[in-house]
Amino acid sequence: MTSSSPISRFPVPALENLPDDIREMIVAVQEKAGFVPNVFLALAHRPAEFRAFFAYHDALMLKETGNLSKADREMIVTATSARNQCLYCVVAHGALLRIYAKNPLVADQVAVNHLKADITPRQSAMLDFAFKVCLDSQSVTDADYAVLHGYGFDDEDIWDIAAITAFFGLSNRMANVISMRPNDEFFLMGRVPRK
Repeated sequence: MTSSSPISRFPVPALENLPDDIREMIVAVQEKAGFVPNVFLALAHRPAEFRAFFAYHDALMLKETGNLSKADREMIVTATSARNQCLYCVVAHGALLRIYAKNPLVADQVAVNHLKADITPRQSAMLDFAFKVCLDSQSVTDADYAVLHGYGFDDEDIWDIAAITAFFGLSNRMANVISMRPNDEFFLMGRVPRK
C-alpha cells in the first residue's frame, strides 16, 4: 500500500519545469535509488535554497576524510532528528543508517534511546555530544572535547559532529513546518537482507 497524501504543504514543481541542474540532480538520484526521495521534490520549490541545502548536505555527509564513517554520520542524523521529532529524517536517514551499518535494528534503537542501543561506547559518546549540540549547545566546554578525544575523535571530527547536528536541526525544522512526508520505500529499506 502506498500513501496518496501530499508530500509537502507547499507546491511541488513538476520535474520538467525545474532548472536543468536541479532536474539532472534529481534524475541521477532516482537512477541510483530507484525512486526520488521526497526531500528533493519538496525543496525544489525554492531552487536557490535547494542548491545551497544540497551543497552543504553533500559537504557534510559525503565527506571522505575524518574519523566518522557513513554509518556514524547517519546515526547522528537519526538520533538527533528523533529528538527534534522529525518524522521525515528519522525514517529516511534511519534507512540509510541500517544499510551503512548493516544492522536492521540500530536505527530504531538510536531513535528511541541511544543509551539502550547496541552501539559502541565511542558511538554513544558521539551521540551524547550531538545531543548536547542539539539541545544545549551553549553549554559545550573543553570537557566535552576531552571526552571525545578519549574515544579517538579529533577536533575536525568534533566540528563534523556539531555541523551535522546543526545542519539537520535546520532540516528537521523545515521538514516539520512543511509537513514533508517520507517516501514509503524508506520504511522497509535495510530491514531485511537482500537476496
